[in-house]
Amino acid sequence: MLHTVETGVRSIEAYRGVVPDEILDGLIEAAEPLRGARVVHVNATAYGGGVSELLNAAVPLWNGLGVVTDWKLIAGDDAFFRVTKKLHNALQGAAEPLSAAEREVYLANAEKNARAFEERYDYVVIHDPQPAAMLARGRRNSARWIWRCHIDTGEPNAEDWQFLRGLLEGYDAAVYTMREFVPPDLPIGNVQIIPPAIDPLSPKNLELPRHLAHQILAWIGIDFEHPLVTQISRFDRWKDPLGVIEAYRIARESVPNLQLALVGSMALDDPEGSEMYRQVCAATRNEPLIRVFTNLTGVSNIEVNAFQRLSDLVVQKSIREGFGLVVSEALWKGTPVIAGRAGGIPLQMADGAGGVLVDSVAECGASIVRLLEDPDAARALGASGRERVRHRFLLPRLLFDFAKLLVELGGTERRPTAAVAQAPRDPVCGMTVAHDTFKLAHDGQIVHFCSEECRRRFRKNPRRFLAGGATP
Repeated sequence: MLHTVETGVRSIEAYRGVVPDEILDGLIEAAEPLRGARVVHVNATAYGGGVSELLNAAVPLWNGLGVVTDWKLIAGDDAFFRVTKKLHNALQGAAEPLSAAEREVYLANAEKNARAFEERYDYVVIHDPQPAAMLARGRRNSARWIWRCHIDTGEPNAEDWQFLRGLLEGYDAAVYTMREFVPPDLPIGNVQIIPPAIDPLSPKNLELPRHLAHQILAWIGIDFEHPLVTQISRFDRWKDPLGVIEAYRIARESVPNLQLALVGSMALDDPEGSEMYRQVCAATRNEPLIRVFTNLTGVSNIEVNAFQRLSDLVVQKSIREGFGLVVSEALWKGTPVIAGRAGGIPLQMADGAGGVLVDSVAECGASIVRLLEDPDAARALGASGRERVRHRFLLPRLLFDFAKLLVELGGTERRPTAAVAQAPRDPVCGMTVAHDTFKLAHDGQIVHFCSEECRRRFRKNPRRFLAGGATP
């Protein structure tokens, strides 16, 4: 049997006063037809990345809503995770494809995990490439199978995409973060766009008194006499930590006592993380104002919470990015963000909310200086970012969108109410939106959007987005 991650049960009512009531009430109504249904989420690791954080927060809430939900982990040896990391990079455009031997390692582990997957469910949600071949190598039964791809596969390495593509046939639906991430020849007809979200009540995001956050960071050596810039992410080349260091050095020419904290997690399914960590340590060895922290050296979610609250700026200079949950985490705390214009980051910071998007190391360095020299503008950006996250990127909104998908796929005798079935979705970003948001008349219907940026993109190419099945 696959290993089960124990998560418990939590009530959605705990989010009253934090998440807007219309979102909570909509979720309760949307989940009602799924009460008693059996759902399983399958991924590669229980800690160290955005997927595990999402599942750790969402699974207890699903169970609290009456949807019987399990979280399972696939197994694999070191060779398997080296291969899946290489496949992950290739799907994001890296040039080096898998060898024939590496493909055999991937498929052999997929078959082992498929054989170990013994239980029966109504819905099976497979997260990312690591367990993606389980359907092709196992038994389908009567379950609806969903592939939730969290990474940007819009321009994949052609050889590896063709290899994986053949293993995806048979899925009932695919869920992506952005439409741009979907390959043009995906062999799954039902494609849904559902952006991720953060849990405002998790230890990383719950309210933390400023004096306590100050004590936590002072204990690990942060000096509050000088400004602090922080990047929080995996040690991963796509997060560009070496570029962050260069941008920091540019900014330090104007702000001599500027501190930089690089806070990274080391994940079980990311064998490249240790090598990137060594490169970061080597690059900062003679830099006393740069500090490097990891989850393996005692920096946990509470410390991350404190960093995101007390940093003058948070940087997320990603080159390629699936979504970047750390952006919403920082914005939820009212901290302005300087981020790479990559993947799902611009969606979180649409219409200028929350901070500044950059395209180069030089832009990043200059933006750090500009916001540090204008704290009023920085605070206003942080405040606008928090409001955008409150309405768009908190966990109950994500569960609402996913509940609608599960009901649409069938497997339950009860149908959604008219209010839930007709709730408008932004055809660009996929999120359910309120009726009093950005609107546009198109072909005799009113289409709703979460932001002016989404409305602008729709105007540019309506056919592209309506073809994806979002409801006007």
